[in-house]
Amino acid sequence: MEACELPMEIITYILSFLPIADRKEASLVNQTWYFAAQDTLRQESIFYNIPATSASLRTIQNLSRRHVCNVRMTSLDGSTTSRDIIKFVASFLGPHLRSLCLHGSSLTEANFSELLLACPCLTALDLSGCNSLFMSGTLLSKEETFLQAQETLINLQELNLSGVRYLSDLTFNRLTSCCPSLAKLSLARCHITFEVDTYYGSSNYNSSALLSFRNLLHFVRERASTMKALNLSGTSISSQAMKSLVQVENLCLQEMVLQACRDLTNEAVSILCQHQPHLTVLDLSGCSELSDRAVLVITSRLLSLQHLCLGKLPRVTDAGFQGISHLKQLQSLDVSECSLMRCSELVRAFGTVKGQPKLVSLNVAFCSLLRDNLVLSLAESLKSLRVLDLSSCVSITNRSIQAIASHLLLLRVLRLAWCKELTDWGLLGVEEPREERERAREKDAGPKFSRNFGNMGFFQPPPQDLEQDTQILIDIGKQDAQQKHKASLNALTRLQELDLTACTKLTDASIAKVIGFPELQRLSLSLVTNITDTSLTAIAQNCRSLEHLTLSHCTNLTDKGFMEAAGSLHRLQHLILSGCNQLTPRTLKAIGQECQQLKSLDVSMCSKISMTDVEHFQSQLPLQSQTSIQSRFVGGADLSITL
Repeated sequence: MEACELPMEIITYILSFLPIADRKEASLVNQTWYFAAQDTLRQESIFYNIPATSASLRTIQNLSRRHVCNVRMTSLDGSTTSRDIIKFVASFLGPHLRSLCLHGSSLTEANFSELLLACPCLTALDLSGCNSLFMSGTLLSKEETFLQAQETLINLQELNLSGVRYLSDLTFNRLTSCCPSLAKLSLARCHITFEVDTYYGSSNYNSSALLSFRNLLHFVRERASTMKALNLSGTSISSQAMKSLVQVENLCLQEMVLQACRDLTNEAVSILCQHQPHLTVLDLSGCSELSDRAVLVITSRLLSLQHLCLGKLPRVTDAGFQGISHLKQLQSLDVSECSLMRCSELVRAFGTVKGQPKLVSLNVAFCSLLRDNLVLSLAESLKSLRVLDLSSCVSITNRSIQAIASHLLLLRVLRLAWCKELTDWGLLGVEEPREERERAREKDAGPKFSRNFGNMGFFQPPPQDLEQDTQILIDIGKQDAQQKHKASLNALTRLQELDLTACTKLTDASIAKVIGFPELQRLSLSLVTNITDTSLTAIAQNCRSLEHLTLSHCTNLTDKGFMEAAGSLHRLQHLILSGCNQLTPRTLKAIGQECQQLKSLDVSMCSKISMTDVEHFQSQLPLQSQTSIQSRFVGGADLSITL
């Protein structure tokens, strides 16, 4: 039986196993496969970004045939184009929309009302940063509009009002009274008054001048049975306010986000954990007053936690994580930028857990005290990891990358930016010869002075070049192969994102041979100054799913490399080439001809590309193209970067 004769349901089921980019490609086979691919996309929470340009109008009409459910429109304003987009979305997409994001838009109340009332199935609404909408204080003040909004928003469960400066009790009450099913509310970075009682005991909370905690508390008490998630990030919530909030009768929160609440104390966290023990998501990143005491309380009382974010806590040490093994359901942990963390307690805890730990995401970026032996232990214990961020863990070496390649075979995201001790040997999975290690140590330590000036660094032998002397690898293989050869990076066949930014010791010897991942979508090699066109062409040929490629300040890349590579980068959407000083307009021409899906291109600080070249490139793009081009300091700006 031919594939085209298969029932639609079977094709849909098969395509559901493919990444989104592959499904898009599969949809081009024929009409049956097109509709099957669209069906699988509808089953997931995929957002369609609609730019505020006239080219979007036709796109909106086409999307209406797919019954798109989730739309993001950012930075809309009062222009004619924005008004047309709102009308088209309301007419063609409104009846099916379930999630609508208008982040940072400067909408008029009339345009917002027109759009909102055309979306009767909304379950999520994002109005973050929409300051103009709330500035006048008259939003939904007309009785007719208010009654219509009550019918439209009856099923709304998520409301995001983050960063709205002009939000007041009056407008907050009007909007939330239209949402009886609201379960998730974000007021991050809103100006909430916690200490002052402006109502002097009155229960009429309708100030048009401020947003008060007293009114928020009144709202939570009324919706306690349905409210499941709160985001109060960037506010000045105090211990007393926290106590009043979490003690509300019948309130059982599942998610609490308190990023950058700099007044939050250990006492407040203790109160939160005591009264809301069923939390599954807790984010306290950037709450700089917290210490080990807060972490100990979290790990002993919030036993249902699945996602815990404790990044940017300068007072937290390993001692705070002595009870981390109690969190049996933990799936993701973020301790990035905790500068006193060595992760020794994490190693001990995960190493003693009975059965396989459920952790799938670990972020220890900027934990500069982390060493190879601890990475090795973590890799052996956490074989289910999908995401690992070791960015700026400057002490880790080839041993760590080889341990990761040996044990974490399910990894999809690996970030190693600024791990400057990594070398070609590590990525290739070959143990570095002792002579090379000693030479590297001497180079890092600087010249040694003695009475007879016997070793001042003037007469060091040249380093071994893996490209010029491939016999090295063969010789090493003959010398105790089992001991010398480790797993190479290409063992991580499921990788979708790889960040090697500023790993300055890497060269073509490893990059061209190792980076060949069929599912890789994001790759960053910025500031890896030793790579040449050899690496670029190898990556293009072996990573056909690439959508984001960052190569800024890779100064050895030339037009020849891009002319060869561009033909293999058909899915590329975002390309960053800032500071690549050997590139000329020939590279722009090759990219424009081959990379038809390109959405953004950065050629800033490319000295051989002028503003005229950029304008010519833009003029050659199709009329419906929405490619954004960054071209700051093109044409010879003398801006150098020293690592």
